[in-house]
Amino acid sequence: MIKKYIKSIVLATFALTVSSCGDELLTETPTENVSVDDVVSSGEIYPDVLDGTIRGIYEMMFQTGTGGTTAHEDYGQKGYDVISDLLSGDVALARNTYNRYSRVAQLIATEDFTINTPNYIAWRYYYRVINACNLVIESLGGNEAVITDVNREPIGQAKAVRAYAYFYLSQLYINEYSAASTVLPVYIEGNDNAKPQSTTQEVYELMISDLEQSIVLLDSYSRSSLYQVNKDVAKGLLAYVYASRGEGEDNLKARTLAEEVINSGAYPITSRENVVGGFNNVEENPSWMWGVDLTIDNGLDLISWWGQMDYFTFSYQSFGDRKVIDKGLFDAIRDNDIRKTQFYNDATSSAYLMPLNKFYHEDRTFRGQRNIEADYIYMRVDEMYLLSAEMAAKEGLETEAKNRLKDILAERFEDPADYAYVDALSGQDLLDEIYLQTRIEFWGEGKSYLALKRNKETLTRGENHIYLSGESIEYNDDRLTLEIPQSEVQNNPFIN
Repeated sequence: MIKKYIKSIVLATFALTVSSCGDELLTETPTENVSVDDVVSSGEIYPDVLDGTIRGIYEMMFQTGTGGTTAHEDYGQKGYDVISDLLSGDVALARNTYNRYSRVAQLIATEDFTINTPNYIAWRYYYRVINACNLVIESLGGNEAVITDVNREPIGQAKAVRAYAYFYLSQLYINEYSAASTVLPVYIEGNDNAKPQSTTQEVYELMISDLEQSIVLLDSYSRSSLYQVNKDVAKGLLAYVYASRGEGEDNLKARTLAEEVINSGAYPITSRENVVGGFNNVEENPSWMWGVDLTIDNGLDLISWWGQMDYFTFSYQSFGDRKVIDKGLFDAIRDNDIRKTQFYNDATSSAYLMPLNKFYHEDRTFRGQRNIEADYIYMRVDEMYLLSAEMAAKEGLETEAKNRLKDILAERFEDPADYAYVDALSGQDLLDEIYLQTRIEFWGEGKSYLALKRNKETLTRGENHIYLSGESIEYNDDRLTLEIPQSEVQNNPFIN
């Protein structure tokens, strides 16, 4: 009886969507399901019901159609990872048989607010997540709720996930941090009416407040599954927020948070073996801080991240929409680096520079995975090592920066002599090397775009891009930033 009730709560929460504009884009809780407003009273009797409401939000992160369309690019967070990787230029669209992502790779979609992918689907997805979090928080007493043993962890998770959604909105829709710029409407109440655009400073203040509270609320929380946010994930998210703003003491705050995650001892650096182990199983990758254990019951197939990136999955990557590493980036990987072997290095093959040895279904049978059971990764501890190194280098703490960089490289080279060159680096050369290693380490994981904007870099597309090959593009080029979608402009009277 209780399990059936929890399922109803999950379905009700999952059905809650938001677009921060007109009613035609807002789906209220279905009347046949339990309203989220009932969660607080139900939770007093059945605390597990509260976990169910949060689970519904996490499901949005990997389900298809959560961006409000049936597009094959609409499959949750990993879909936006692919989009941002293409925008960063580190993932090259080398062949485009089925025309997926072509307007993203050509930087056409980001200049036209009428194009749904990626403008509308990303906006709809992240604001949908925000609305669901707001409804959960509201049902548990609101943003200023009195914290109890019942609502502590659900509020902590909901605020962290709300901040996660605002963070990605701030990266995708804002060229660069400017405190007074106004782009994103801020919503902290569920199913709220259309709001004007808040200043970017206000958006950041909300993210920081949410994550700081989350870290406290989740201090003693022991999660049952990796898809749940714990305090380390919240610290990782807050580190990214501070690093992306990069003002005053922000870099030091980001480094401190990254160091706290590292020093927790909970997550080892991704081993040399796991770097070429497929990135397909949460249980076999102890470096993963946040991810989801997918099973066939989740119903993912053609429309999925694996379908877009894995040669061994029956989908686009194996049929002709080839996403490969940028040739210039591949050439920058040192020959003795294990990560060089992640990519198929046969220039005569149609699979040239595909990540055949980085991302793959464990059976490694060509088109063998039809229904997705390989897992999704959202964050791993190696991000904290390289983020700490970057922040330390930016603040002149070069010894600390080099040590964290070498911690990673020690697992990527067999001979310490191969990375001894790091000791001689300083100033901009050190920063450039950390940025390069970040791009190499997290290729295809949705982190390159964040690093590009954080470091205010200029990307130059390699020769293997079928679109805009050889073109140099600055981090704040309008073509690298998504447009507020047409539906929002039409239905929100506060947006020009």
